[in-house]
Amino acid sequence: MKPKRPYNFLFLCTGNSARSILGEAILNRLGKGWFHAFSAGSTPAGKVNPNAIALLMQQGYITDDLRSKSWDEFAAPGASKMDFVITVCDNAKGEVCPIWPGQPMTAHWGIPDPAAVEGSPAEIAAAFRTAYRQLFNRIEQFLALPLKSIDRISLHRQLQEIGAETSLDAAID
Repeated sequence: MKPKRPYNFLFLCTGNSARSILGEAILNRLGKGWFHAFSAGSTPAGKVNPNAIALLMQQGYITDDLRSKSWDEFAAPGASKMDFVITVCDNAKGEVCPIWPGQPMTAHWGIPDPAAVEGSPAEIAAAFRTAYRQLFNRIEQFLALPLKSIDRISLHRQLQEIGAETSLDAAID
């Protein structure tokens, strides 16, 4: 059964230029109308990392609407109510987050920052592919949860476990 409205899901990172953008794109594709994913940052970079855009385009994603934005947009009065808020970088995990209207379910799914990788273009592209795979795997795990029949405490525990899961992160190459 489809929910009355799509679940709103916010991926947070400091710069909102790579990991959170990848999460937004992946969930919007895999969520197939069940989820409306967004991304934001505490200190947005102001532009999406070109390597993230290139990877998403290679995977067939439409990237026209992706932009780096502040998490203030989602904490402001009148903003869409978030059902889930996930931090994907360790900096955002430690920051004081805004008060989210509606008390969304929160968790941390730390992913190494591909934008921080220095090296050849091939090494940088590999870092972005790794981050993409890790997020893709975690989002698939999340989507497999029985959201309609699981209680809030169990769901929160499952979200935390997905973020702690590292065995599946490296499994797909």
